[in-house]
Amino acid sequence: MNTTFASRGLATFALATLPLAIQAAEPQLEGAADTTAEAARLNPLVVTAALAPRTADETLASVTVLDEATLRRQDPASLPDLLRGQPGVDVTSNGSFGKNSSVYIRGTGNDQNVLLIDGIRLRSATAGGAAWQFLDPRMFQRAEIVRGPLGSLYGADAIGGVVQLFTPEGEEGDPRPRVSVGGGSFNTQRYSASLAGGSGGTRYYVAGSRFDTDGTPVRRGGDDKGYDNTSGLIRLSHTFENDAEVGVLALRARGTTEYDESGFLATTDYVQQVAGLYGELPITAHWRSRLTLSEARDESVNYFYDSILDTETRTLRWENTFDAGAHQLIAGAEYLNDSVAGSDTGFGPYEEEERTNKAVFTQALLDFSPFAVQASLRYDDNEAYGEEVTGSLALGYDLDPYHTVRTSYGTSFKAPTFNQLYWPGFGNPDLKAETSETVELGVRGQYARWFWDAALYQTDIDNLISWQQMGEPTINVPTTRIRGVELSAGAEIDDWTLSTALTYTDPEDRSTGNRLPRRASQSLRFDVDRELGDWSLGGSWVAQNHRYDYDFSGNATRLPGFGLVNLRAGWDFAPLWSARLTVENALDKEYATARFFDGDDYLNAGRAAFVSVHFGQ
Repeated sequence: MNTTFASRGLATFALATLPLAIQAAEPQLEGAADTTAEAARLNPLVVTAALAPRTADETLASVTVLDEATLRRQDPASLPDLLRGQPGVDVTSNGSFGKNSSVYIRGTGNDQNVLLIDGIRLRSATAGGAAWQFLDPRMFQRAEIVRGPLGSLYGADAIGGVVQLFTPEGEEGDPRPRVSVGGGSFNTQRYSASLAGGSGGTRYYVAGSRFDTDGTPVRRGGDDKGYDNTSGLIRLSHTFENDAEVGVLALRARGTTEYDESGFLATTDYVQQVAGLYGELPITAHWRSRLTLSEARDESVNYFYDSILDTETRTLRWENTFDAGAHQLIAGAEYLNDSVAGSDTGFGPYEEEERTNKAVFTQALLDFSPFAVQASLRYDDNEAYGEEVTGSLALGYDLDPYHTVRTSYGTSFKAPTFNQLYWPGFGNPDLKAETSETVELGVRGQYARWFWDAALYQTDIDNLISWQQMGEPTINVPTTRIRGVELSAGAEIDDWTLSTALTYTDPEDRSTGNRLPRRASQSLRFDVDRELGDWSLGGSWVAQNHRYDYDFSGNATRLPGFGLVNLRAGWDFAPLWSARLTVENALDKEYATARFFDGDDYLNAGRAAFVSVHFGQ
């Protein structure tokens, strides 16, 4: 893509939002009774940004919510497919279907962002980032993407942002089953089933899924590389008469993925697992206390290198919420233990296999309407890299009932991973933690049938951790600067659902002037869906410009930009019965977002069609 991409994208953005502006010019629609549900979808409650429920226009942060209706309409085969092109989000992968994937938020790396599942952090303590490719989207009801530094709330690694996935929660009433069966291209088979309900204050949700595919080649002239995933989820909670609540969650995904290693077939068996137990108690009418004990596991067995990498993160977190009229104070403490006991890199064991982190944090949410203030502070003490203090301050002002301007400043840090510290032959135990400062200015327009949001930000990172050439230890890069602009809008107009996002990111290594590897600087996404009685039709268009792969000669390895068109259709052919058709990469574009060390591209799948039949609500 050439330099006119941004101007064309802006023009497309303007054209897409023109009818929304016309709609907003009709104030009589604002009070229409049928807009209530639409307004709730366009201005949803968000809990990740502030540790407390706030509507999107009250969070004083840049947020995107992908609700249950969105997940069902798009029915993506993987989480990276769902996240690609969302505001401020970029995705790379080493091929399709269970191949290694990375999620970049605002130009920060996969290990500079946090993934939560119902508040439980899931990541590899060795690699640092989350294995997004191994989580089945059908296990989740919604996703919240919060962009910006959240280290003062979630600790290490929340430099670029936080993605939180929420599992379904049962509701009072008779058991409600849901079953889905489907398949399609590349001999793909996909099944899922769930049962939800509740009675007498007890709610439950049980689900399972299976995904199996022969896959596609990940390099030109190669063989198909398969993937399978079996996932299970149990969620159970009970609310007592005094409003106290207890609950448990267990989610496990396991399977095998095949990949290419220097022209040879290699396989990895994996496990992704989270488990949690929580209790919440109303101490007084204005004080609620919540205690959560959780464990997350990232396990893999690589048969090519004969390596076993099993990591566990155990966390004890205590949160207290105090209400004072329109204001809230949140205070708590956290104890976290990372371990890689029994792990072997294939080149030998790690020098250290365990570390602990202790933290205390507090946050004030103050409402002086039309002014709002959010301030937070956190202290971390890690036995591997020392003490860190992070904080944030956000100010908001309601210009009128429909427009809010916000500004914020926040700091975060990234902890060196076990690989970066101790990997035999590459690790550097003297690495410093990365530290960051971010400033942001944003404005949001929120109406009954549509919204728009714009944000301008800059993040400065000191001591960015960088891998070097083979045989050289990992180092800290002195300074990195990331600047960016995000524009997004969404609408519910009659039977139309529209959303669009335009992202510009400039992630620069200040010591060399080079763009950080594998990041596109320009991205555009447009989603449109239409209800036609028992039928629904929709599509997504994602376009991104070029990026540079990892090299040590300065942006010499360029990967071209691409545009993807995904189509979908649904048919409610009987009560509780529906069928769906999705066509991914409908124009059969060949594209790659990463490259082998030998210079070949990691190819993603071409055109793929999938059909499924669903029973249940």
